[in-house]
Amino acid sequence: MRRLPIQIDDNMYDHLRMRAFKEKRSIASIVRECIEKSNAAPPLTLKDFTFIGSGRSKQGKLAPVSVNHDAALAEILARKKTTRRK
Repeated sequence: MRRLPIQIDDNMYDHLRMRAFKEKRSIASIVRECIEKSNAAPPLTLKDFTFIGSGRSKQGKLAPVSVNHDAALAEILARKKTTRRK
């Protein structure tokens, strides 16, 4: 762990000190927690997934492949085996 000297005003120090006393923690642990929370990634929203539905696939007779994935995989593997033998 690294040390980081910082300067804060008296009101902020008093607030941190009172909070540390109430929570039975050190001021440093409260400051670390605040920094960690401010650096946390924001929660994902639906806007972060704009790529959903952007592509189309030719699923053929095995549609929907999301349900028939095992059969689709078996068909592809069978095709690869026959093309290797030729």
